[in-house]
Amino acid sequence: MEESALQLVAKIGNQLRRQTRPNKDSVVKSLREATVALAELEQPSGSTKREATRKLEAAIEPLKETIVKGLLRHRDKDVRLLVAICATEMMRLMAPEPPFEDRDLRDVFKLLVSVFAELGDTANSLFSKRAKIVEIVAKLKCCVIMLDIDCNDVVLDMFNTFFSVVRENHQQTLIKDILSIMAEILNEEASHPLLDVLLRNLVKEGTDTASASSQLAVSVIQTCAEKLETLVCGFLTSCILDRDAVGSELKEFYHEIIFKIFECAPQMLLAVIPNLTQELLTDQVDVRIKAVKLIGKLFSLPDHHISRKYDDLFKEFLKRFSDKSVEVRVSALQCARVCYVTNPSGEESQKLLSSLEGRLRDFDDKVRTQAVIVSCDLAMSNLRYFPPKLISQTTERLRDKKIPIRKMALQKLMEVYRYYCNKCSEGYIAISDHFEQIPCKILMLCYDKECKEFRSQNMELVLAEDLFPAVLSMEERTRHWIHLFSVFTPLHLKALNAILSQKQRLQSEMRTYLEIRKKEKGNDPDDMQKKYKILFLKMAVSFADPSHAEECFHKLNQMKVNNIFDSLALLLDESRDARTTRDKFLQIIGEKHEDFEFLQTLSSKCSYNIFSSEHVHCILDFLSSNTTGDKHLEASCVQLLLAITSFFPTLLRGSETQFQMLLQGSNPINDKLLEVLAQAGKHISVNLSEINPFLARVCLEGTRSQAKYAVTAIAALFDTSKQLSSLCKKLVESLISEQNIPTVLQSLGCLAQHSVSTFESQAEEITPYIYQNIFQVDSSDYMNSFDDASGCSNSCKLKIYGLKTLVKSFLPHGGTRIKRQVNELWDILSTMLLKGETLDSITSCESDKACQPCIRLAAAKSVLRLSRKWDFHISPEIFRLTISMAKDDSPLVRRLFLDKTHKLLKGHAIPSRYTCAFAMATSDCLKDLQDDSFKYMTEFIKDYSREAQVHQISGAQEGLMTSFPAYIVVFLIHLLAHDKDFPHEDCQDGEIYAQFCYPLFVLLRELVNASNGDGALGILKDSVLNLICIFRAIKKAEDATDVEKTSRLHLLADIGHSFVTSTNRNGLSSSDGPGQILLPSSLYKSNSRSLAQSCFDEHFVRRVVHIFKSDISLPSSTLPKSGQKCQGNSTKSNVIKGDMGTSTGHRRKRALSPSALGADGNGASKKFEISLGKEVVSSCDSVATELSLDDLNVKRNTTMTKNVNVNRSIDEEHSNHPSTFKISCDSSGDVQVVCLETDSGETLTDGSLKGRPKQNKRTKASVETSVSEVLDMNDNAVAKRTRRQKKLNYV
Repeated sequence: MEESALQLVAKIGNQLRRQTRPNKDSVVKSLREATVALAELEQPSGSTKREATRKLEAAIEPLKETIVKGLLRHRDKDVRLLVAICATEMMRLMAPEPPFEDRDLRDVFKLLVSVFAELGDTANSLFSKRAKIVEIVAKLKCCVIMLDIDCNDVVLDMFNTFFSVVRENHQQTLIKDILSIMAEILNEEASHPLLDVLLRNLVKEGTDTASASSQLAVSVIQTCAEKLETLVCGFLTSCILDRDAVGSELKEFYHEIIFKIFECAPQMLLAVIPNLTQELLTDQVDVRIKAVKLIGKLFSLPDHHISRKYDDLFKEFLKRFSDKSVEVRVSALQCARVCYVTNPSGEESQKLLSSLEGRLRDFDDKVRTQAVIVSCDLAMSNLRYFPPKLISQTTERLRDKKIPIRKMALQKLMEVYRYYCNKCSEGYIAISDHFEQIPCKILMLCYDKECKEFRSQNMELVLAEDLFPAVLSMEERTRHWIHLFSVFTPLHLKALNAILSQKQRLQSEMRTYLEIRKKEKGNDPDDMQKKYKILFLKMAVSFADPSHAEECFHKLNQMKVNNIFDSLALLLDESRDARTTRDKFLQIIGEKHEDFEFLQTLSSKCSYNIFSSEHVHCILDFLSSNTTGDKHLEASCVQLLLAITSFFPTLLRGSETQFQMLLQGSNPINDKLLEVLAQAGKHISVNLSEINPFLARVCLEGTRSQAKYAVTAIAALFDTSKQLSSLCKKLVESLISEQNIPTVLQSLGCLAQHSVSTFESQAEEITPYIYQNIFQVDSSDYMNSFDDASGCSNSCKLKIYGLKTLVKSFLPHGGTRIKRQVNELWDILSTMLLKGETLDSITSCESDKACQPCIRLAAAKSVLRLSRKWDFHISPEIFRLTISMAKDDSPLVRRLFLDKTHKLLKGHAIPSRYTCAFAMATSDCLKDLQDDSFKYMTEFIKDYSREAQVHQISGAQEGLMTSFPAYIVVFLIHLLAHDKDFPHEDCQDGEIYAQFCYPLFVLLRELVNASNGDGALGILKDSVLNLICIFRAIKKAEDATDVEKTSRLHLLADIGHSFVTSTNRNGLSSSDGPGQILLPSSLYKSNSRSLAQSCFDEHFVRRVVHIFKSDISLPSSTLPKSGQKCQGNSTKSNVIKGDMGTSTGHRRKRALSPSALGADGNGASKKFEISLGKEVVSSCDSVATELSLDDLNVKRNTTMTKNVNVNRSIDEEHSNHPSTFKISCDSSGDVQVVCLETDSGETLTDGSLKGRPKQNKRTKASVETSVSEVLDMNDNAVAKRTRRQKKLNYV
């Protein structure tokens, strides 16, 4: 067969040689036959090899000659392929000697390379033939011949061709053949050009072709590592040490080259890696960044342990976390992520975490942001072993000074917490306090006033939709909430309560809206629109953009699709599944609705998606099955239940039986469960016959705390007063028999607040018992024992409990009418405040003296509580004694009193004049009390200034300035004038006065401090003008309680006026100030005599102010006690400026002292209408004109309206409370007196006011109480009290 093949090959060769102009078809046909015949031939072997070789050469000679002389340069692809096949077959047959001359081999190899270029087309039918050529060439290893015949350019072209045509889907045999060819050449002679081709393809990225070529380069490097090492190391070392001297373009990618080579052949780079240390130290930031990224990737390679092998390099890498370049630090943080994940438990990983920890407090925003991202990602990669400290420090970034960082921290930490919750539900990790701190810190964002995204309106959605994974079961959610409450602080609970309160208000307003909408037909459209507008305004506050929300509510109201409103009603039904109901609602709306986003938010806010009845079920189940006896978690569980029912008491429905069993079965009785019952009692259905005896027993035998909630629960559960009357009788019997008196007193006090009639029916037995058997009993009659915690004896505590009962009896819920007289209580309080005892006749023993601070404190707190409704009945003396608690000898009393006052003022629960306590305490000898007093006072000024300005802008209090913080100066000056430490009248020492006036100075300084008005010039201007007018008004008045103290008032007014005017750098004029100043008539009255002149000249006043200002910067240790009396040998003391603190609080509208509502002992209410001077302000002056009393209409519970409104209840039989008067000043300081008998209001002004229009007509106004005539007496007007009458005439 071989003979015929040889003959055929020879024949074809001769035929082709004879053809002078052959056509393509004939050539292709002939070459195909030749390839088939050549493939059948085998290489000669055996004993006849020489003869066979000679025959073979003779047979292929004609074909070879034809190929060399013409076919090698043929342009047709088919012809060239067939020629390449014939050439490779000839080389196979004639190996090891090439069948072609050296001069022809170059063209042969170029032909082969051109055929290799078609290997990328794997779908071509001729692909297998081309692959066969590669196979033959690889086996023959003939390509090395190109190096011998100096065909380096062809070799280079072949390398480029192989890298360009290699594909991911090539057969491995083909890849191996290509690799074999390339490796053979490199092992024979490696050169820089070939290395460039190799490295360039090594770092190719992006496409499949690039990936295949890169993998081929990796294979070549691995195969020829030893041969290439010298070239590679030389190139890379040059790039590291002197990159500019390297001519190759690859120098820009040498970091990638290092990493790629290290991945596949790390032994090649043993001499290169240490040199990277130099790059970490270079001055070029871009080089350091690339080096950090490279080293980070090297350290992340598993099983290589680079950080151990190259310790110096690792240490220098860690230093890059604190590099001076921000970009380098960010790059280092990015590398830390992949490095840590590779070996989280290794020593190197712990060092990386330490470096990461430091970057969380980096001064640059980008670095801190990246540190937060990396820390959270690492936590999720290794929850179980991630350092708790690092989690805590990451959560601190929620308080970062930059808003974008806080937002990023919120986003990433929410991801961590959801991942943690999932892992807890899977049992991978137990609940951890460290991870539960994440929601706690997120709640603290509610206090962030800078970013609207963190306001409670948005944080509600975070808690409802983003806190937990969507698939987390209700049991798991509840379990996390319970643990959250175990780590809650009061601030966390306050933030959560604010969110829940907001949600509850919206739901309540939405229910009201839906009810009104149902009754829309038949009602006045205009009236309905007004109601809608009010409701929409209220509900819009719960949204991040109230104005847009209000607009959307109006659009919603115009919809005619009843299904939408029915679905909204279902959302408000606590018995329905929140998620399912909401999904149906949104399905009705449709995503294409123009207000879909708003309605989506609305549906979330209306749903019970933060807490639901399922949460309550789970909580009760946990309490019922708490077999572990974990008291801490049990307390958290009850606290959570209390928080839920405080805002959504109806969620307890359906669980009443389980709850009742839990309550009655608890031993000891759980106070918080009683509180839950007290809150939810009106909204649930319990077995009254079973619960009533239990609650009654608690009222008689429980603790004081339990009794409080038990009484409230009874009042909530029972509609009639029958149960309360029965309970009251039992309590009185127990009181008289002296059984568990503290609890009984608590129960009686609480009962009095819920049912005034029930208490008053037994008051003839209760009140005398308290006065005679508790207040009038000497402490020696008791077997006293002291409580180490409070420092009070049992008798002292009993007196305090009795006092609290009486106070509560005068503070009923809902403002119920009181028939009993209150005078006796004021007498008791006065004695307690003055002596620390309940009666003047009691002689104090040593044990009593130890209890006096407790009694004084209890009395002061009682006055604060009573001031909510009885402030007009509090005498100046009691007010002074109450404020004096700020200077009590006991530091504990001072602390508790100031904290209580701050709490009540912050909640707008007491009149603002009690802020004087903070001013008096600013000179406290204890630094912490001094600092807190500054903080409380500054907070008050900020809060009330902002609110007063809002009311002023809205026109709610035109002409009235009593709600401005500056008005408390009126009370402080009177307090100081009556202070026992006021300097002696003969004292001329300015420093003594500066020390004594320290509270006044500090208050004035804060009032005129622009920062306390949030930088608003309007607030600062109002403060300055109000203060100036107040001081000038006081100068026209005299002391109503002790006329001899008038000179002190005037001196203090002069000092205050001098201080304020010295700070008035804006050129404000008193003509811009209010034309009328209201002063409390219990403290001030019109100056019926000639105006007294101060015994000190203006120079002395200025010197006092100068001394304060010059000594204000002295250290706190030199702060003296204020108010020391002047003595001849008195030493100089210094006044210092205390450390200021600021804080913000919630504000709400409240009644202020000068115009607040009052209630008297018998609850009689008397309404009257008052006319006050109304300002008419021009561009150049301030002129007061008088209006009739008919022009003002005073309504109950309205204290700040467009004109001054006053409504009081006074019992004339036992109310001896001094009246109030008004001082009206014009720009010249002249005053006029207008006296109103009921209010005893006196207005001081001058009869010759410039620009004042004359009143020719007599104006009349009807009143229902006593009034006073006004007699015009030239420059001064004197108010005389007259008979009771029905008309008040202005003459």
